[in-house]
Amino acid sequence: MTSLDAQHLSKQYTSTAGAPLEILTDVSLTLAAGENLAIVGPSGSGKSTLLAILGTLDKPTSGKVTLGEIDPATLNEKALAQFRSQQIGFVFQDHHLLPQCTVLENVLVPFLADGRAGAEQVTKAESLLERVGLSERSLHRPAQLSGGEKQRVAIARALVREPMLLLADEPTGNLDQATATDVMQLLIELQQERQSILVVVTHSEALAGRLQRRGVLESGELAQ
Repeated sequence: MTSLDAQHLSKQYTSTAGAPLEILTDVSLTLAAGENLAIVGPSGSGKSTLLAILGTLDKPTSGKVTLGEIDPATLNEKALAQFRSQQIGFVFQDHHLLPQCTVLENVLVPFLADGRAGAEQVTKAESLLERVGLSERSLHRPAQLSGGEKQRVAIARALVREPMLLLADEPTGNLDQATATDVMQLLIELQQERQSILVVVTHSEALAGRLQRRGVLESGELAQ
């Protein structure tokens, strides 16, 4: 069965004072296909650092992460980029849409690592836009969308390659409460439909309560 397994992760940075700055000390978690987890904790507790390590955007100082049967640390740079593109989807607070591209083109961005999107990929992107309620906005630019609509585009983009793992860093941080609730519900519904793994970092206890599991990251350790 597909699973995310992180064991004894630590992360340190060199500081100007000489002593290492310890962000994560000993973090372990395991999630199976279809499971989701909210991670809460104070600002500066290392939540985004942990998400970056799980998403292979950063490397731990010690410890190990595996996704399915793959240990990303064993991959070369090219293979790691391909693995990340195919198996991990990201949703950020600031959505990071390309302003010069249409909604449809933004959803197709993950396929650019393979060259260009073909008819099958376009059909998949259009289907996802219909699922998130933005079919009629597919040719619009991000500047023509509301905050909630932009985040729904970002969710469609994260899901278009049907990744094993979805990582969301404060995905509703810039949204009003009602819109945040709708966006979070949509993200969970799509994750459940596809039986992917979802990890969400949030400051909102209300949103964290909508997920199956909740972990608190504090003083470099994750309590679940």
